[in-house]
Amino acid sequence: MEAMREIELKGHIIDSFLLPKVFDKVMDMNGEFEIIQFDIGRQKTDTSYARLMIKGRDQDHLENIISELHRLGAQLPEAEDVVTETAIKDRVVPKGFYSTTNHPTYVKINGEWKKVENQKMDAMIVITDDHALCTTIGHIKKGDRVVVGKKGIRVIPPERPRGHSIFEFMDSQVSSERPSQSLIKQIAEEILEVKQDGGKIVIVAGPAVVHTGGQQALAELIRNGYVDVLLAGNALAVHDIEYNLYGTSLGMDLNTVELAPEGHKHHIYAISEICRAGSIKDAVEQGILTGGIMYECIKNNVPFVLAGSIRDDGPLPDVITDTMKAQDMMRKAIQDADIVLMMSTMLHSIATGNCLPSTVRTICVDINPATVTKLMDRGSAQAIGIVTDVGTFLPWLAEELALLKKQKAQGK
Repeated sequence: MEAMREIELKGHIIDSFLLPKVFDKVMDMNGEFEIIQFDIGRQKTDTSYARLMIKGRDQDHLENIISELHRLGAQLPEAEDVVTETAIKDRVVPKGFYSTTNHPTYVKINGEWKKVENQKMDAMIVITDDHALCTTIGHIKKGDRVVVGKKGIRVIPPERPRGHSIFEFMDSQVSSERPSQSLIKQIAEEILEVKQDGGKIVIVAGPAVVHTGGQQALAELIRNGYVDVLLAGNALAVHDIEYNLYGTSLGMDLNTVELAPEGHKHHIYAISEICRAGSIKDAVEQGILTGGIMYECIKNNVPFVLAGSIRDDGPLPDVITDTMKAQDMMRKAIQDADIVLMMSTMLHSIATGNCLPSTVRTICVDINPATVTKLMDRGSAQAIGIVTDVGTFLPWLAEELALLKKQKAQGK
């Protein structure tokens, strides 16, 4: 028997492509839709409104369609309170639990809409008194009130950026061109503006930053106060330290681009020297480590999270080998981030992206187009992707930031 239900779409539903996305999704799932009401905003800043009747071949089919449309940002016209069920064991969620998106989400509790805190994708919503919190399954405790179904939940997809912004210029797409001076300048302007407003910038970086010669540029950014948190793995720190101690990365002399004698041992030597000192901080204080990315983090009190993996050599004593602990520390470190710059590390970038709300401005840089596309597929409207060599990107960005800072100091 055919089943029907109304949905509402509100906001900039045309230029954000929400309306055509809804149409496409309904048709892809072999459903039908009927436009009941459609009010179009007249000015650029005006919002629009649409009420649609969605039809499925039966109730289960309809619920599947509504579930997908809800994740896109569709709302159910009724305004009932959110529904919860109690977790019967640690890390066991009630059947029919609501799985979150990375978009800002609100739930109705006792007749009032409350914003869900610590928004992230693929989590559950736990209600405590009149608060709602995104909670991953590993942190669900027996007795938690977990949201189930879709009643009393509103998802608000971010609107397309308006005004002069690099994110509007790039239209949230992957650029397959090498970065131009204009593009790098606009990214530098965004970073400088965020820092002047007291905002927070997070860097996610892989070892290619060192391999390609971008180490000194990233160290300069940290030294000049443009980095508030560094997220990486064992490899970035090891090869950064290897370069500082031996002038090589993966045993290759970055000046002559030739393998150094016995160079294949250098990264192991680097790990050993830091272990001998006790930690990266101890190595800096003892004068063993005198430059580079990790050195500047220590000297400038920039917190870092080094999340380990099964393939790590060593690892360094600062590396967190407990995956769940590393996740928690990453989530804490990126709270309230304004810009996240991800460079040449697919796994750490995806991990970070999964912890971020879609409103955070994100820049993904990698030489591999597939990596950038995968990162962009998070669905954030506030993300851009750049396909280029990070060894070219970072020095150019550092140069533009220095130039902009000098111009502002001169009043230009």
